[in-house]
Amino acid sequence: MHERRRLIAVLGVLLLGAAGAIVLSLRAGELQLDLAAVWSALVDDAGGVSAAIILELRLPRAVAAFVSGGLLATAGALMQVLLRNPLADPYILGISGGAAVGALGAITLGAAAFWIDAMAFAGALTAMLVVFGLAHGDGSWTQTRLLLTGVIVAAGCGAAVSMMLALASDTRVMPMLFWMMGDASAAARPWPAVVVLVLALLAVMPFARDLNVLARGELTARALGVRVQRLRIVLYVLASLLTATAVTLVGSVGFVGLIVPHLVRLVLGNDQRVLIPAAALVGGTLLTLADTAARTMLAPQQLPVGVLTAMIGVPVFLFLLSRSPRSST
Repeated sequence: MHERRRLIAVLGVLLLGAAGAIVLSLRAGELQLDLAAVWSALVDDAGGVSAAIILELRLPRAVAAFVSGGLLATAGALMQVLLRNPLADPYILGISGGAAVGALGAITLGAAAFWIDAMAFAGALTAMLVVFGLAHGDGSWTQTRLLLTGVIVAAGCGAAVSMMLALASDTRVMPMLFWMMGDASAAARPWPAVVVLVLALLAVMPFARDLNVLARGELTARALGVRVQRLRIVLYVLASLLTATAVTLVGSVGFVGLIVPHLVRLVLGNDQRVLIPAAALVGGTLLTLADTAARTMLAPQQLPVGVLTAMIGVPVFLFLLSRSPRSST
């Protein structure tokens, strides 16, 4: 009962913070809007310029930023507990690189927005299948082998991206660079990703107790009846799909999946029943605030949101790295 009340209290506070971030995103911009205008556009379905700006431009962008942050943070939380490494990141498996190859290939060909999204998602899934196929190899599968395979696949995707950028025409380079740096401005259809995030959380939460046991060690988990190999496969695939969905929606945004789960863990502890939903809310709030800052700091010029997350993530990553225990040789 105490744990349930704690979970409800924590999620309540984080939900209020998330709602505040979204309202701020709807209000902020070249045209500053008050709360009455936001409420009127969302509830009363009022017409006019303000309602059009909110419903057609700011609301889809805010939802896209929030859900992408939630997807990346949830994927990061899963990767960190499965690899038992607080510095693990969903991008480490090369999923982002595969999505970048697919999306930039579609942009190079001048494809429509739908095909850019479709190719990004296909590239992410292809990279996932390649990584898992190569890592599995002859049937053995270790964390180190999976990580090394992901690094190699990511390096190959990076080379392909560099070649496409070098060969692209001048009119194609700027959209490609913005996509590579993360850009939520073109995310006009965020609602399917919202469904993916909700379903993913519903699918993960029944495994929270098993993840708590797995965090204590694989031998302990096996002794207590956890089917470790099956759990790993299911959650690795789920984390990859979450990352692919986020990358497809807003492009390549780094560090959210790395820093958010670790910071939530430092504040709330390592209970996955609390950490996973909390990480989703904090990740969504962080990326929404970052996107709001990206489009208002230098208005009317807009910055890619990935630039701001990197500016935040790099010093935090170095701090976390300095605190991590050094492996003995």
